[in-house]
Amino acid sequence: MQGKKVAIIGAGNVGSTVAYSLAMNGSCHEVILMDNKVDIAKGRALDMSQAAAVARSHTVVSVMENVEDLKDCDVIVITAGSPRKPGMSRDDLLLINAAVMKDIVTKIKIHSPNAILIIVSNPLDAMVYVALKCSGFPRSRVIGMAGLLDSARMASFIQEKLGFGAGQIRASVMGGHGDDMVPLPRYSTVAGYPLTDLLSEEDIEEVVERTRNGGAEIVKHLQTGSAYYAPAKATAVMAEAILKDTKQLHPCAVMLEGEYGYSDIVCGVPIRLGAGGMEEIFEITLNSCEKKMLQKSINSVQVLVNTLNENKFFDDAK
Repeated sequence: MQGKKVAIIGAGNVGSTVAYSLAMNGSCHEVILMDNKVDIAKGRALDMSQAAAVARSHTVVSVMENVEDLKDCDVIVITAGSPRKPGMSRDDLLLINAAVMKDIVTKIKIHSPNAILIIVSNPLDAMVYVALKCSGFPRSRVIGMAGLLDSARMASFIQEKLGFGAGQIRASVMGGHGDDMVPLPRYSTVAGYPLTDLLSEEDIEEVVERTRNGGAEIVKHLQTGSAYYAPAKATAVMAEAILKDTKQLHPCAVMLEGEYGYSDIVCGVPIRLGAGGMEEIFEITLNSCEKKMLQKSINSVQVLVNTLNENKFFDDAK
């Protein structure tokens, strides 16, 4: 939409592909990239600007030279973070990326205090929690991208199992973005027909397990690096829903304040996305088994939050 400005912090594979998707669709007037590898970001911005010219899109892609360039952004996508390196524990990675997130959102508070944040950095749910606590933004304006990606992976695996239905499959995944995510076959359909009527219990369980390991499967094939086309497209869809005020329903990671019986924890749940960011959380009915899986998933996120608290990470957060 004319006049809308999106900043993408972290111009690696995911961030640059988000920028490309937004530029091709003309979803905003300006996309600005920020990365510690400035020359690479400049090269990608030039390439995307020229691609936008081919597509006759009005979107301009540029690079942030100074932090002041963050001024007055409507949406800010944060993909920045360190990958896990040999000898590094999960707690090490958590604390390193949490420090990066704190630094970023501190700058955003100053220069774009009204922006809506889409968090993509891992560990996803914990990073949304950090961004919320360190920014002081309302929960409606700090949203994590995970459920949309996990649901898309599940839909893809359903199509492979069925051998038909591409484009007609709607899969549903809740919970944290990790091994304890909660795929929901009961809420998944093909052309409106329940998945449970189309696949056997054994086939559904295979789909569920493959969904939980969807990212790892891609990493195994690539050997170096991880998925970025699907994560980037999912992020772009979220940004477009906000920029265009579509009011679309998507599973996203948000702070719970009593929903599903939990508070002060981030979890992937169905929300309505619009110009205000997260405009409503929908509490779907879960059976006892699904509730237990959701509790396990939330407990996994809580362990990460506890680690941050034990390291006094939020002591100076305002």
